[in-house]
Amino acid sequence: MRQPLQELITCYQKNLYAAAFSVCKNAEDAEDAVQDTFIQYHISKKEFESEQHIRAWLLRVVINKAKNANLTFWRNHKVPWEDYLEQIPFETGDSQDLFEAVMKLPEKYRIVIHLFYYEDYSIAEIADILKLSQSNVKVRLSRGRTMLKSQLQEEWNDDK
Repeated sequence: MRQPLQELITCYQKNLYAAAFSVCKNAEDAEDAVQDTFIQYHISKKEFESEQHIRAWLLRVVINKAKNANLTFWRNHKVPWEDYLEQIPFETGDSQDLFEAVMKLPEKYRIVIHLFYYEDYSIAEIADILKLSQSNVKVRLSRGRTMLKSQLQEEWNDDK
């Protein structure tokens, strides 16, 4: 099964961008990762089993491309992700606080949290996308939640 590229761009561009941004913490690198992902889909001859399979493949590719962007020389000369917060639309101030807390997590916890809560993937699907065991995904989710709870509780106590 193959879907037209334009349909995929319309459906998944924002999700892929969010996933890439959560890995590389940089708007330009995230945009490049998304664009490279769609280019890779376009030139690949891979046949997919279903739309879910395509979505999982796209996410796996964009995450890998975002990780690769972190390794480049130019990565050290970019503007920090905090400078882009004004460009991201948030429904409430709490949404922005939560986003900032998630972005402060180490990458291995941040990407699992993103896929589980923002992309609504199951633990099994995340394990498949990231090529991890399900128990490893559960551990990362648990540790990430603990870190988030600690961060948010500290901020909440500081506000009092």
